[in-house]
Amino acid sequence: MTARLARPRLFPLTWPLLLELLLGIGIGVIGTALAARLSDNSGAAFGIANQVFAALFVLFRVIGAGVSVAVTQALGAGRREQADAVARAVVGASTWLGLAGAGVALAAAGPLLSLVNTPAEVAPLARTLLQALAPALLLDALNANMSSVMRAHLRSREALLVVVVIQVVTLALALLVMPHLGLVGYALACVVGRGMGLGLHITLWRARLGLRLRAPDWWRLVRAPLATVLHIGIPGAAENIAWRAAFMMSLAAVAQLGANALATHAYTMQLLHVILMFSLATGFAVEILVGHMIGAGELHAAHRLVRKSLALGFAVALVVAGGFALAGPWLLSRFTSDPEIIALGCTLLWWTVLLEPGRTFNLVVINALRAAGDARYPVAAGAASMALVLAGGSWFLGLHLGWGLVGVWIAYAADEWIRGLLMWRRWATLGWLPHARAAHRKLRQAGVG
Repeated sequence: MTARLARPRLFPLTWPLLLELLLGIGIGVIGTALAARLSDNSGAAFGIANQVFAALFVLFRVIGAGVSVAVTQALGAGRREQADAVARAVVGASTWLGLAGAGVALAAAGPLLSLVNTPAEVAPLARTLLQALAPALLLDALNANMSSVMRAHLRSREALLVVVVIQVVTLALALLVMPHLGLVGYALACVVGRGMGLGLHITLWRARLGLRLRAPDWWRLVRAPLATVLHIGIPGAAENIAWRAAFMMSLAAVAQLGANALATHAYTMQLLHVILMFSLATGFAVEILVGHMIGAGELHAAHRLVRKSLALGFAVALVVAGGFALAGPWLLSRFTSDPEIIALGCTLLWWTVLLEPGRTFNLVVINALRAAGDARYPVAAGAASMALVLAGGSWFLGLHLGWGLVGVWIAYAADEWIRGLLMWRRWATLGWLPHARAAHRKLRQAGVG
């Protein structure tokens, strides 16, 4: 057994995560703007292809949702050898999941886009882009989970460095080749940038973590450490898959409103993604901290941390969403000159001021529940709201009642608040405590063995 790491603090973990997330979404925003310069159809195709790409990325949550928790709990308990075994096993699993995701993108791009009612004038562009992005899915699977291991070791700055390299290379290449190759140029830039990121991750694992990957690590599936990851990862992935499926159903409703509505949705969602990054960074940092605390048996400290972090995230969500709503006309004019799209997008941003505080409960508390070992409750409690309120509400309010995108946004807000309050009730009533005690007991018994 090795010595436990010193207790990490919230802010030193949060700011690199925030910058990392903002850089990631920044490339999406810039990519959308570059695509929109080609045409609004290209902007809509970029938006819907990236949503399908994100849906395929959910495959990686099967292990991604569990790797950070498994590694942080092991490190908190002083079990470095167990943390390393998990890290190696995750690399092999990421390769197979990444190949599966890439295969689906190549073989089923057309049917997937049809499933979300992609308009005929947008579908060919979106299909070409999604297929060209297939290799990026494999690289994303490896990069995302290797980065999770880095952050679990409290190497947030190094993880940020990798993201900076990926995004700078991606942006530079996109600016150079998109005017000549169109949307395919963006896909090419993504693949090159992610390839460089993978090489940097391999180097940093060796230099900072003392982890040298062997050839079998890239493809071998090791049962014991993966079982630990999947115990958290499968429920976590199920929650993500349920949300993504419901969101794709809502996107299908938006597509029924036409290409202009789809473009408005794409542009506004890019801004919404920037807004939620502040709460998401806090949620990821809380997951890392709570995982260390559970491993060390510091359950009261974990409870205090979540309450404090939730209050902070709630305040930040209100301020940031309000600022974006005020700046809406200027921000949306970066994507399009169509006054109808800009006006509707501004209306959606004001609804986002209501939506984001509710989402904060989910971004912070769900990560804390997962880190405490209580991974099944979020999907069990939230599945009905995702299906009925998020998906069903989008169709009912947006299409049946004729409220259009405003109705879709109201459904988004209602779903976030319903699920968020359910998650907070679980945490506040200590429903997670038996799971946290069981996780700590298991790690302690492994250490004795």
